[in-house]
Amino acid sequence: MRKRNTFRYKLVLFLVFAGPAAFCFLMVMIVPFFYGIYLTFTSWDGISAVKEFVNIENYSAVFADSQFWRSLLLTAVYSLISVVLVNILAFVLAYLVTGKVKGQNFFRAGFFTPNLIGGLVLGYIWQFVFSRALVCVGTELDIGVLSTSWLSDPYKAVAALIIVSVWQYSGFMMLIYIAGLTSVPKDLIEAGVIDGCNKWQVLKNVILPQMRSSFVICIFLSITRCFMTYDLNLSLTEGGPYGATQMAAMYVYQQAFVSKDYGAGQAEAVILFAICAVVSVIQVYIGRKNEEVLQ
Repeated sequence: MRKRNTFRYKLVLFLVFAGPAAFCFLMVMIVPFFYGIYLTFTSWDGISAVKEFVNIENYSAVFADSQFWRSLLLTAVYSLISVVLVNILAFVLAYLVTGKVKGQNFFRAGFFTPNLIGGLVLGYIWQFVFSRALVCVGTELDIGVLSTSWLSDPYKAVAALIIVSVWQYSGFMMLIYIAGLTSVPKDLIEAGVIDGCNKWQVLKNVILPQMRSSFVICIFLSITRCFMTYDLNLSLTEGGPYGATQMAAMYVYQQAFVSKDYGAGQAEAVILFAICAVVSVIQVYIGRKNEEVLQ
């Protein structure tokens, strides 16, 4: 027993069980992260062996790059609308499939299925829907809003991105809300019904307050997913028309790998990381506050 409490024994145990995973995480995540920060202070083009140190010129160039901030603003607007719609739809679906509905498992699987499809494949499928299927329907039925491809109009293309994102993410968030709804004590719901509350009052005063942690998790996950959208943006609109739907992640990729300006691209990526880190910290803070309130 004394041998098991020694530091050497615990170190060996850690290296045996957690060592491989820790090494992979270090080499795949930590080392590239700090190497990327180093590249932000260079003018590397991704090819040459020499990485000229340029101090903070890349960050200065990023703050002066109006196109980057435009793409960041577009990403923020897209994320805000998508997050609100995703969580509303996900909660409504979760509330419906947890009620007395026949075939609950079938509906849950059906709503979750879009989340299993990769963003690239999903984008190409919906590209056909918006460019061919809906146009054909709009032409035959003389519906003006569907007679032309949504992907050829800047505002409609953004709306198409939002629709596909909501369709994809709501099924996954639905599962989290289902877990939250099923964890609400039935005694509280029965007490509310006995006190004369209708379904809306029970939902508002009993169920929703008990699901604060589920809302925090779903909002955080949907924000991070929407803010870092790239594959769907690439396959559905490719940033068009005329760069009107180019999100921040796509702009960073274009800057680094297409324009061969790794320093500026990495600086923009660091700014995106900082924004997501701030969102994560806020989420953790709110989550702890909610736990204290529930206790």
